[in-house]
Amino acid sequence: MEYIKQEEESETPNINEEQEDEIPRFPMTVDVKSEESEVPSKESGAVKPSNDGSFQHLSTKEEGRSQPYDVTVEDLHPEKHDPPHVKQEESNMAYIKQEAEPESPSIKEEKQEEEIMFPMPVAVKSEDDDEGHSKGNGAAKPSKDSSFQHLRTKEKQKNAATFYAKLAHRTKALPVESDESALSESEGSDDEYKPNKPGEGDESSSNESTVDISSSEEDADGSPHPPPTTNAGPAKATSKRKRKILWRTVKQQNSAKEVDVWLGGLPDANSTRLPIQYFRDFFDDELLDKIVEQSNLYCTQQNPNHALKLDRSELEQFLGCVLFMSIFDLPRSRMYWSRITRLPLVADVMPRDRWEEIKRFIHFCDNMAPKKNDKLYKIRLLIDTLLPKFQALPQDQMLCVDEQMVPFKGRSRLKQYVPKKPYKWGYKMFVLCDTRGLVHSFDIFTGKIDPVPGQPDIGANGNIVLKLAQVIHENVNHLLFFDDWFSSVDLFVALAKKGIPALGTVQHDRLRGCCFSADSQMMKKGRGTFEEQEALVDNVCIRAVKWFDNTGVIVASTFASALPVSNIQRWDRKLKREVSVECPRIISLYNKFMGGVDALDGLIAYYRIHIKSRKYYHRLFFHFVDMVIVNSWLLYRRDADSLDIPRKKQIDLLSFRASIAHALCEQGKESPNRKRGRSSIDVDKDFEVKKRRGPAAPIPAKEIRTDAVGHWPVLENTRQRCKLPKCTGQSVFRCEKCLVHLCLKRNKNCFSEFHSQ
Repeated sequence: MEYIKQEEESETPNINEEQEDEIPRFPMTVDVKSEESEVPSKESGAVKPSNDGSFQHLSTKEEGRSQPYDVTVEDLHPEKHDPPHVKQEESNMAYIKQEAEPESPSIKEEKQEEEIMFPMPVAVKSEDDDEGHSKGNGAAKPSKDSSFQHLRTKEKQKNAATFYAKLAHRTKALPVESDESALSESEGSDDEYKPNKPGEGDESSSNESTVDISSSEEDADGSPHPPPTTNAGPAKATSKRKRKILWRTVKQQNSAKEVDVWLGGLPDANSTRLPIQYFRDFFDDELLDKIVEQSNLYCTQQNPNHALKLDRSELEQFLGCVLFMSIFDLPRSRMYWSRITRLPLVADVMPRDRWEEIKRFIHFCDNMAPKKNDKLYKIRLLIDTLLPKFQALPQDQMLCVDEQMVPFKGRSRLKQYVPKKPYKWGYKMFVLCDTRGLVHSFDIFTGKIDPVPGQPDIGANGNIVLKLAQVIHENVNHLLFFDDWFSSVDLFVALAKKGIPALGTVQHDRLRGCCFSADSQMMKKGRGTFEEQEALVDNVCIRAVKWFDNTGVIVASTFASALPVSNIQRWDRKLKREVSVECPRIISLYNKFMGGVDALDGLIAYYRIHIKSRKYYHRLFFHFVDMVIVNSWLLYRRDADSLDIPRKKQIDLLSFRASIAHALCEQGKESPNRKRGRSSIDVDKDFEVKKRRGPAAPIPAKEIRTDAVGHWPVLENTRQRCKLPKCTGQSVFRCEKCLVHLCLKRNKNCFSEFHSQ
């Protein structure tokens, strides 16, 4: 510190009274001192400039006041003679001016270097600052807060030219008297210079610096504030400008729009088919064989010493048991084989351990194959097989897009939380279906929605609709419905250009430039009040209607309008009765045709497969099985309706599901006739053991016993021992061909077992 003092004292010349008249005057402002801070005394040599340029000593009575006054110094570098607080004020002014100026890349680099060397000083005076104004020397003593300014005097001089070069571009720049002065002003001007605050400029500068940021998604750099602008020219907006849309109020007289006639049609069915035939259209033999192959491979990869030995018939039996479990829905899977809660439809088809083994090793991909950053590689086989079959189904005129939740609470990166859904945790899917719930396309959400190739990028919400709408036949007047999560003006325009009219609820902030009355104003007019506005965007006419019922709702469309108006019944809480309320046609169309995905969720939820598993892809596999069964039943209903079969004679969903389960378990399979406990006996082997113990009546050979020809039970008058080995009962039934007595009871059928072994 002593070395710094000596260096400053050597560079600072003394100021005498003879040079006072030659010193130029410039306005300065002194920071207000608090009562705790020290004020230079009369003996310290600090002076107060008067209006006529003379100097007066400061008194301690002036503490806590700040006055602008003129100070005269030599025409030298002001940094060497000004008090630290004055230098601090100049640094603050320079810092504010530099921030407000548009800068070139070179100036920005110099500014960054200067900010690193000279951080913003704190406007607080220390005791050292006041004590530094001694009578003997005019140099200030460096303090903790301002010492770095004295150490960087040469760097300040170097950047002075750059600073004034930037000031020259300002509209209200100060005249510069010398290159070395920090603040200079024209003669005869005693007004203090103040920089323009944001928004305090001329009208041209304020208009030019206005930036229109329409949405947060367009802010690429993520900056919370727009870039600083000056009077030099308009600011360059970092976000992409969205064009302004001109909306006009539609006069209700003769403003109705007619819906275009559907140019497509559904095929007529010749007859209805069996439920299992509809199911096998989706889960065909090729898909089942691939699942069998991957399951056997996965078991070998897990344990090379153990083979699963799964085949297609056994896989179908496994699926049949799963469908029966979804109908009866016991809390635990092992209860279907339990002695108390045993279900023969499941327990007689497959042993418990075998069913659990198939469930453990069922697989749909090769884990050793490259994944290629595919988050759905575990079920890619199912998606690639089922999705084209869904997309090939004949489409009705009214279609809708909505979200669907697959309930799941296990560990998975794909799991989502949607608080407004009945199932809040699970996998999120986007589904395209008709008004009844028939699925035509789907997409599983994996965290990112990419734009469709060849289509405009209108945001994630609109891109998923364009992706699902690829399977819709264009220019045949299919009508597409969706809710406000997807809707935007850009989406309506993109669909209209593809020949797909659309309708959906819209959030008010997504209709750029559209203004409706507030809910409070519409409430005064009563329920059923509505307003309609129209806009033309890229030669696409969009109608937007706000209707007030209990609250305001906005619906937009490219094919529908508010007229004609219908009357609907609503419950009035005050009157405690139903009242008639006017409802625009665009609202009625939305309420009638938007609930397709909700109908699908309801049909699946009736008999959903609830099989607990730690493997997350099992939940998606069972969901696809449920979705296929619902699709199969809806296709059957479509065929039955085309044949004018009454609804009472059509198969309901429960019977349809049970028929598929029974066919998977029994069709084309041998009856296992397995019993719990020990395995079935060998008649010939056990008969030889019996002969060793003593005399025994002969039995026919196996070839005769199992030929299934002429073996009829005959009722005898006398009872005899049952000839089935290990059976101790007596029976009155005798085989007409084998001539042996065998038990034939409700709970014990030795006759059947004797002729099958």
